[in-house]
Amino acid sequence: MSSSSNRNSHSEGDVESAAPTIVDDNRSKNDPGDVGEVVAPGEETPQEIKDEKGDPYLVKWDGPDDPGNPKNWSRAFRWYLTALGGVAVLNATFASSAPSGIEGQLIKEFHLSTIVAILTISLFVVGYCVGPLLWGPLSENYGRRPVFLIGFVVYTAFQLGGALAPNLASVLVFRFLGGTFAACPLTNSGAIIADIWDADTRGKALAIFTLAPFAGPALGPTVAGYMSVAGVSWRWLFGVLAIFVSSSSLPHPPCTPNPLHSINMKIHNPCIHAFPSASAGVCTIVLALTLPETYAPIILKKRAEKLRKSTGDERFYSAIERENLHWAKRLENIMGRPFIMFFQEPMLFTVTIYMSFIYGCVYLLFAAYPIVFTQGHHLNAGASGLMFLPLFGGGIAGVVVYLVFYNPRYTKLISKFAPKPVPPEYRLDMALMAAPLWTSYPSISYFAPAFSGALSGFSIVLLFLSLFNYIIDAYLMYAASALAISTVVRSAFGAGFPLFATSMYEKLNPRIASTVLALTALMETPVIPIPFILKKYGQVVRRKSKYSPS
Repeated sequence: MSSSSNRNSHSEGDVESAAPTIVDDNRSKNDPGDVGEVVAPGEETPQEIKDEKGDPYLVKWDGPDDPGNPKNWSRAFRWYLTALGGVAVLNATFASSAPSGIEGQLIKEFHLSTIVAILTISLFVVGYCVGPLLWGPLSENYGRRPVFLIGFVVYTAFQLGGALAPNLASVLVFRFLGGTFAACPLTNSGAIIADIWDADTRGKALAIFTLAPFAGPALGPTVAGYMSVAGVSWRWLFGVLAIFVSSSSLPHPPCTPNPLHSINMKIHNPCIHAFPSASAGVCTIVLALTLPETYAPIILKKRAEKLRKSTGDERFYSAIERENLHWAKRLENIMGRPFIMFFQEPMLFTVTIYMSFIYGCVYLLFAAYPIVFTQGHHLNAGASGLMFLPLFGGGIAGVVVYLVFYNPRYTKLISKFAPKPVPPEYRLDMALMAAPLWTSYPSISYFAPAFSGALSGFSIVLLFLSLFNYIIDAYLMYAASALAISTVVRSAFGAGFPLFATSMYEKLNPRIASTVLALTALMETPVIPIPFILKKYGQVVRRKSKYSPS
């Protein structure tokens, strides 16, 4: 049933396991390969590829139109899954920045300094450093669905834990653990997109999906700020975080008002008090009923198990079942490869540092804006949170530009280069335009926050879309490891920059601190050429890479 399909029918967008195996042309025909060589999940040696040809017991897709292949599911259902993953990511990223709007309450209740209050943001983002190293590899071994569901349920529980925390230490612990499990939808939602979309449509899906992690951090301080102004306890913010996915994507129970309406009341409605656990349960049920397994190796594994059971023939197997690595070697492959790649791949190193600096500056704003606009402009917490909305608006504009101007051009390139893949350097075209725009932001942020925020959102979205796609196309079967280490480093910057900003704004007045940010922007000027350098010399660098297939 399964040996009829071509191994290479998978799209290049499939990360790690489904990507075509690339063999080094310089390797001797008699060289079986380095015994200690790191092998990506699903990747096979030339001898293994030769052995499985004509093997009637190896379970594969029944041709390119196999209905079990996630890429052949209905377009409407695939867009539904994309939206579902986006809503989960929106919730996770909303949670990262939301405490920015309740800093005042935390400082007053627990007698904190501002920098300690900012830890509620930083520790959550520190969890993003840990999560990708766990959830991505686990999903490649056990499937997207179980890991996604378990991670999401536990993440929701930690938000409720934050709402009930008796002291500051408990709040901080729940924030760190919540961030660790929030990285599960953050990591696996992107993996689901790679599972269900081909290269020619993945860019469009990824562009729309990118709005979710961009909208969350921008909307969090706004909602939390107005909740604080309305007199709602900071504890209820964590209740909103626990129910946000359900309240934004599912119909409300008959007796339940929109939880955002409660910012103008004192939360004495018993129906509202009952809402968090009930609604979170509904969301979990919807995920359990509608989120299928999308990871091809796991689907084929289940198909092989079904064949063995129905035929009684134990010889049927899938490729992933053939792996029989010692647990230590498997751990090395899972945990070690991302760090090895980071330090051995100049291409990955420079792109990651570049993206991380930008990401850190975005999270720096969550510490700087409340100080600048509440102390400097005497705005309340809600109005201060509105200053983040232009960032989101600029992000929407960036996605529109990507879809209208760049994506049609890339679709033509796919036809032009077929049957070979489009060189990854073509993914950098939008980054070439966005790189100089991004740098202009800090120098004008204090005087024109609305315009500068929109300009930043516009340029950052284009940069991230270009560079994310570049990493995937450049590393193919190792893309998951490359994206994992990129997320870890980026999150470290995102966790550290708010603490740096808080200290700076406490010791300096907002005007001087903003001038320092302008000088920081000028210091970034030397890294602007990174996309231009990769555009011109990327192919040469990839030829020398151990992990890039070209």
